[in-house]
Amino acid sequence: MELGGGGPAAGPGQAALGRGGLEVLQHTVGSLLSSYGWYILLAAVVIYLLIQKISQGLAARPRGQSGAADAAVEPDVVVRRQEALAAARLRMQEELNAQAERYKEKQRQLEEEKRRQKIAMWESMQEGKSYKGNLKLNQQEVESGASTSSAVPKSKPNKKPLRGDG
Repeated sequence: MELGGGGPAAGPGQAALGRGGLEVLQHTVGSLLSSYGWYILLAAVVIYLLIQKISQGLAARPRGQSGAADAAVEPDVVVRRQEALAAARLRMQEELNAQAERYKEKQRQLEEEKRRQKIAMWESMQEGKSYKGNLKLNQQEVESGASTSSAVPKSKPNKKPLRGDG
């Protein structure tokens, strides 16, 4: 019935219970670390890196907004930037137009060459010659004219017939 007298007797029991709880806690934490230690370490590193990345992003954001505000305040800067952009677009368009003209000229030349070849084939057919042979002769003439050397026809090497005599 003593309400206040139970103090000294209850002290050693609570200390033993605290020590037992501490040992259970150590055992639990030790087994958890031995089982999942590498995973816990990896998760801690990932969380640390994410926090660093987010903090850098937040630190950079106000500077970017203040730069946009300064550009809005300075209309001269905006006008100069737009003029430079328009000039760059104009240069790029002129380059594109020049490339298109060069391409068209090459296409015209190719079409003219094809037309000449067709005319030459037609004339050779009218004369009764083989147009394929004439085409080869025309190519050899072009090559010989370009190299300024006499065109010697190459003799074909002796090939074995695909079928036997039997």
